[in-house]
Amino acid sequence: MALSFINTLDISFAFLFVFILNSLLRRAKQTIPLPPGPKGLPLIGNVLDMPSEKEWLTFAKWGEQFGDICSVTVLGQPFIILNSAKAAYEMLDKKSPIYSDRPVLQMGGELIGWRNTLVLLPYGDRFRRFRRLFHGVIGSRANLKKFSHVEEFEAHRFLRRVLTKPADLAAHVRHTAGAIILRISHGYEVRESGDPFITLADQATEQFSLATAPGGFLVDVMPVLRYVPSWFPGAGFRRTAKSWAATLVEMVEQPHDFVKRQVAAGTAPISFTSSLLDGKDISADEEFDIKWSSASLYSAGADTTVSAIYSFFLAMALHPEVAKKAQAEIDAVVGNDRLPTFEDRAHLPYLDALTKEVLRWNAVVPTGNSPTTPPSTPIRMPSIRIVLSPLKVRQLRRILGMSALVLEDGEGSSDSVGRTGN
Repeated sequence: MALSFINTLDISFAFLFVFILNSLLRRAKQTIPLPPGPKGLPLIGNVLDMPSEKEWLTFAKWGEQFGDICSVTVLGQPFIILNSAKAAYEMLDKKSPIYSDRPVLQMGGELIGWRNTLVLLPYGDRFRRFRRLFHGVIGSRANLKKFSHVEEFEAHRFLRRVLTKPADLAAHVRHTAGAIILRISHGYEVRESGDPFITLADQATEQFSLATAPGGFLVDVMPVLRYVPSWFPGAGFRRTAKSWAATLVEMVEQPHDFVKRQVAAGTAPISFTSSLLDGKDISADEEFDIKWSSASLYSAGADTTVSAIYSFFLAMALHPEVAKKAQAEIDAVVGNDRLPTFEDRAHLPYLDALTKEVLRWNAVVPTGNSPTTPPSTPIRMPSIRIVLSPLKVRQLRRILGMSALVLEDGEGSSDSVGRTGN
């Protein structure tokens, strides 16, 4: 018992020593001061200041106190918070090559393998190749129109499911989002229920959310822990990472193999993957890029689509008068003997503006996917993560065809659900 207690103390002191050393090394690398922000404590920085929920409200408050660009440090990791559209545009658009890198997440990126998807892929040659693949297949309106029938078909299936089982709305939304993305990425038509690819992708994306949650795993604070063997006391995260990595590989490989078989048989429908594989002699590196960029489409598109549709139903439930106006426009333009199609979009300005306003009102990812500064940037800071404050950043200059309505966000401020702008 005494020996076990001593060993535990030794391990704890070793971890504490590594943590302190890691913090000191980070501070030593920082050659210029960070933007202003709330004062932190030694070693742990602003850990106690960080909100556990609705962090965008705290970021907006800091913006009012410290300015458009402010900063916090969490366990040695600096975060830059952008609190205005101008600051976001200047840094992330005009200087995008400098600020387009991705954070190195030890658990989610390195140990599990999500670093191979676009969301965590470091800015470099492979990142640019992924972007070229996306642009070549789905990067224009003309190319996207090739998949319009997919969205319309799955929308019809969605409505039938809602009519049959309205209480299962959330499940129907998730199923439909996954179905659309899988049709576009791999040409795969999902089953009505219990689809294995949907189940696998849902597992992988849920594990991604857990693996990348701030403060979820100590290894993200002390990267040296990634070298601790899985049998070592307190190294359960290594076993978790191994299991989740296997799920990710299955999510990537199984749909890709499905498309390869269809391409070989000459039966592959149009999709992102089949367009890049069909009739081409590709190298192993090229196939790797196709496989993981296609997986990036699903992992990035499914959850964001679900969030956007949830927000639409929330907005319509809170403001039925808006839903009635949209329905009246559909009835006047389309009639009541068919459903709207993409061909009707130009004649439905209120509905088109409404969908755009929902995305602005309730941002899909409230604080964005944090880009980072690569180590070689002119400002010479060690991998700083950048966070958007949506209450201050999200701005649409004009939304046409909508009345001046206001949605209360429950926090003492309000956002337009569709003002007519100039």
